[in-house]
Amino acid sequence: MVKHDDGLESGRVRQLWHLLEPLHAVLYYAPEVFEEAAALGYATEERWPSYFPYRAAPLGVVGAERVASAFYSFSPRMVAEHIDPAWKIADPEALLQARLRGIDGAYRAILGDRTDSPELAEAAALARRAAEAADTAGRPLAAANAALDWPQAPHLQLWHAATLLREHRGDGHIAALLVAGLDPVESLVSFAAIGAASVERFESRGWSPGEWAAARARLAARGLVDAEGTATEAGRDLRRTVEEHTDRLAAAPWQALTLEEIDRLVELLGEFWVAVLSSGLLPSETTLGIGKV
Repeated sequence: MVKHDDGLESGRVRQLWHLLEPLHAVLYYAPEVFEEAAALGYATEERWPSYFPYRAAPLGVVGAERVASAFYSFSPRMVAEHIDPAWKIADPEALLQARLRGIDGAYRAILGDRTDSPELAEAAALARRAAEAADTAGRPLAAANAALDWPQAPHLQLWHAATLLREHRGDGHIAALLVAGLDPVESLVSFAAIGAASVERFESRGWSPGEWAAARARLAARGLVDAEGTATEAGRDLRRTVEEHTDRLAAAPWQALTLEEIDRLVELLGEFWVAVLSSGLLPSETTLGIGKV
């Protein structure tokens, strides 16, 4: 196992997340994936009816309380609205197969001939090694995805690796938020306060205006935001600490690769990252703060 210096942990790990996240997230926006969801019986006028069961499917048939816990920043009401009926429409195994079929179609539509290229296969092999090295203890979504069988096709392996690594990072991010004393809605209010995304974008996670205002008041009482909801210096420092802690917790899987292999993976992923972003499928602004943190 290769040990890396702090430069990788503070910078390269976050760059790898930025490169891999769009390769995973296309699951929630691609028309090919919506078609699969519709075939199962889910509404597709908006993304949420399929988002929740697609993402939660690796956990098995679980209730809204467990999904809200694992997803963290969504309003429990919103989670229940979509999870309570989800398993009556299709079981998790059907959803797991549907999302692979949908990603297969989406990648082929976006990447064309590059889907079956040696470069993609090389990227998939490197990303898989990192994903298989991820310690999933205390990380429910990463563990659930790690327990799934690996797909055979390299482009599906790349997607699965991206998914496992982003959920591994996300589970660690929740741990960092808990250490910082930020509850689910406070995590969003504090992130909006540093300009990670607009308040309107964060409102898509289902919290009421009253809940948002109450969280802002709690943060103001801690000196983390001002009267207008903008982060104070202390608020910015806290969010910076959260992101740095998240990076440290996400670094371990990359120790399975040498620094040269990581550089090669970054080089390889660039082409596919550009292709996904150029597809126009992903929103220009997200609640993850990519490009802002």
